[in-house]
Amino acid sequence: MRTTVGIIGAGPAGLLLARLLRNAGIDSVVLESHDRTYVERRQRAGILEQGTADVLRAAGAGERMDREGLRHDGIELRFERERHRVDFPARTGGSSVLVYAQTEVCKDLIALQLKEGGPLLFGAEALAVEGARSDRPLVRFRHEGREDVLDCDYVVGCDGFWGVARKAVPAGLSRVFERTYPFGWLGILADVAPSHDELVYARHERGFALLSMRSPAVSRLYLQVPEGTEAGAWADGEIWDELERRFETGDDWRLERGPVTSKSVTPMRSYVHEPMRYGRLFLAGDAAHIVPPTGAKGLNLAVGDVVTFARALEHLGDTGSAERLDAYSETCLRRVWQAERFSYDMTTLLHRAPGASPFEDRIQLARLRRVATSRAAETDLAEGYTGFPLE
Repeated sequence: MRTTVGIIGAGPAGLLLARLLRNAGIDSVVLESHDRTYVERRQRAGILEQGTADVLRAAGAGERMDREGLRHDGIELRFERERHRVDFPARTGGSSVLVYAQTEVCKDLIALQLKEGGPLLFGAEALAVEGARSDRPLVRFRHEGREDVLDCDYVVGCDGFWGVARKAVPAGLSRVFERTYPFGWLGILADVAPSHDELVYARHERGFALLSMRSPAVSRLYLQVPEGTEAGAWADGEIWDELERRFETGDDWRLERGPVTSKSVTPMRSYVHEPMRYGRLFLAGDAAHIVPPTGAKGLNLAVGDVVTFARALEHLGDTGSAERLDAYSETCLRRVWQAERFSYDMTTLLHRAPGASPFEDRIQLARLRRVATSRAAETDLAEGYTGFPLE
């Protein structure tokens, strides 16, 4: 099988890249190891930055998103039973975010790809990337019980942290930067209307809590828990009781309870692999970087990566210059490190570290008070949350 761009992984990054290339007249093949049902059901991110939503609209994938997505113009910070709203449009010149689950983004892009795009092979397990330094790299993969080869001009690895793409970069050329946090998130989905119309980020002496949503009828909520916690260790009633404690305010706000339909624990880590390019192999999304979910950056960073690649390849076709392709890693990493910084700041601002001293507690509260009372600090948070510009 022969194509211009071989894409490993049919998450939002790989699917969007295929759409962007199709719109630019560039052919591609997408290999996805799981079946379609799995891809359309796996729960991941739910916040789209302003730039991500704009890219999806421009790509022709925004119709259902705009109809069903929930525009949010701010978030609420809670600490010491106080409530402070961060107004995004007022601090960013009009930017906002959209609550629209990654599962729905994937459904929209899969439908478009199958209707209008190039081959999208489900159940196609990528086994190795070979010849990345040559003009004709290839992807060895297994599909429908037999091994095959995808011959490409370029390979883009959108196959996540555990995928094969990054393994094709020689260890001697790789630099890894990472941090593991001593806590995770216990997350639940519940069939109950959200108790607030915007996301609520709560810092409490017992730990962090987040009130989010998937739709007007489905709530998504999280609790900070010790690293290694099993989701089944918490009964539903215990989760609601703890959420109620951590969201407590000095007014008459109340947390609405409902049936819990799923539970999971998300580990917290920061990770960056440099470089993001090796020869004609390009890494995108979780294959190259991971952020703790506090800043809602993971999916949005992946979108930035594939937009950068698609624009660079289109520039090569228009001008004959590979300058932008050659700068891919450097260009992406500037944005990646800003998102890593923002996610780290949000995580350390809102989570109480195990064994934190009274001094550290006071510093954390002082940082939150600064956001609540300083236009400059609030603007910095709003700009980071709504998204760094795509270069």
